[in-house]
Amino acid sequence: MHRVGSASNGNNSTRPRKEKRLTYVLNDSDDTKHCAGINCLALLTSVSSDGSDYLFTGSRDGRLKRWVLDVDRATCSATFESHVDWVNDAVLVGDSTLVSCSSDTNLKLWNALSFGTCTRTLRQHSDYVTCLAAAGKNSNIVASGGLGGEVFIWDIESAIAPVSKSNDATGDESSNGINGSGNLLPLTSLRTINSNDNMSMHTTQTQGYIPISAKGHKDSVYALAMNESGTILVSGGTEKVVRVWDTRSGSKTLKLRGHTDNIRALLLDSSGRYCLSGSSDSMIRLWDIGQQRCVHSYAVHTDSVWALASTPTFSHVYSGGRDFSLYLTDLQTRESSLLCTGEHPILQLALHDDNIWVASTDSSVRRWHAEGCNPEKIFQRGNSFLAGNLSFSRARVSLEGSTPVPVYKEPTLTILGTPAIVQHEVLNNKRHVLTKDASGSVKLWEITKGVVIEDYGK
Repeated sequence: MHRVGSASNGNNSTRPRKEKRLTYVLNDSDDTKHCAGINCLALLTSVSSDGSDYLFTGSRDGRLKRWVLDVDRATCSATFESHVDWVNDAVLVGDSTLVSCSSDTNLKLWNALSFGTCTRTLRQHSDYVTCLAAAGKNSNIVASGGLGGEVFIWDIESAIAPVSKSNDATGDESSNGINGSGNLLPLTSLRTINSNDNMSMHTTQTQGYIPISAKGHKDSVYALAMNESGTILVSGGTEKVVRVWDTRSGSKTLKLRGHTDNIRALLLDSSGRYCLSGSSDSMIRLWDIGQQRCVHSYAVHTDSVWALASTPTFSHVYSGGRDFSLYLTDLQTRESSLLCTGEHPILQLALHDDNIWVASTDSSVRRWHAEGCNPEKIFQRGNSFLAGNLSFSRARVSLEGSTPVPVYKEPTLTILGTPAIVQHEVLNNKRHVLTKDASGSVKLWEITKGVVIEDYGK
C-alpha cells in the first residue's frame, strides 16, 4: 500500500482559500503485508472459539493488521485502516477493543475481532500521539502521550465519541482510495506516509466527554506505563525524568531522576512498585517507586534503548534498541545474554510464552526463542556477561572471558513485509513517477492508472 496526496486551492480565484488535501491509496499486489517500519505490537491470547492467539501490528504505513498465530506460520486475518499517518502505538482493552494512536493526532478504537471496524475516534491531542498505556484486562483505563507534552487519561467506556459520517467516514473512505459513490479516486501524485507530514487538523473532543489531563510535562512524551489496577501511571520523554501520576486525579506524585538523555521505554510491575526505564543514554534503570530511588542500573546496550519487555514475574527484562541487538538481563544477578542481532533498530517487543516478537524499522516482524517461562535456560547455554552499572563501564566480556555472541542466529518465524518507498521523483509530464524502495529497487509508475509500468530492479 502506498498513500497518495494532492493539495489545491482550486479555480483561478485570487481570494485566499484554506488549502485542502486529498489522500488516497494505491494498494500493492499483496495487500496483506506492511510496507513500512513496524512501530508497535499487541497480543491477544485465546479468546476466539477456535482458541487462536492474535498478534496486532501497527506500522508507519498508517495501518494495523491482525495475524492469526500458529506454531509455524502467521496469517493476516484483518487490516484496520482509518489513520492517515504513522500508527505509533496500540494496546488492547479487555478481550475485544483495540486502541491505537497516530501521528495524525488521533486515538482510534476498533473492534479487535472484526474485519477492521473503527468504532470511535478520540480527539484531544494537539500534536503527534506517540505512546499508549493500558491497565489490566478488567480495567477500561488507557493513557496517551504525545509530542505536545500532553498526557491524557481516558475511561474508554465513558469516551462517547462515535465516528462521524461527516468527518471520519469521509476520511476513512478517502484513505481507502474510494469516494462516496464507491468509485476509485483520480490519481495525481505518489508519496508514502511520513511522520513529518501531519495531515490531520486538530479537533477537540466532542460529545461531552473530556479525559483527565495529567499536566506537568514541558516537552515531548515518548513512553508510558501503567500498573495492573490502573491507579499508577509513569511517563517519560525528552525531560530525562520519570514522572509518576495518580490516574484517578491526574496529579503528579513524584519525579525520578537519573537518566542523562531522553526516556524511550517504560514498564511497571503489576503492583506498581517497581518501574523499568530505557533511555537514549543507553542505560536501563530499575526504580523502587515506594523508596523514590533507582535501585539498579544496567549498562548492556551500546546505543539508545527503545524497547523493553519483562517476564511475567518481573524478574528478567528483554531489551532492544538502536544497536540492532536484543538482550536478556536478570534484574537481580545482573547476568545478561545477547539473544540475537538484526539489521534494523528495534522499536518494540512482545513476549509470547517462550517466544518474543520483535518489531523494527523494517516492514517485517520476527519471532525469536526467548524462554519466557524459564529464562534461566538462556544463561545455561553459556556466553553470558555481567552488566555494568555505568554507561562507560559497560561489560562486553562474557563470564567465560570472550566477547558475547548471539545465542540465536535465525528467528523461528518471520512475517514478511514489502520494502517501503524511501525516495520518489515526479517526472516532467506529471503522470510518471520514479520510486526507490528500501531494498534499492527502482520502479516507474503510471500515476493516472496507479500501476507500475517499468521495474528497473536494483
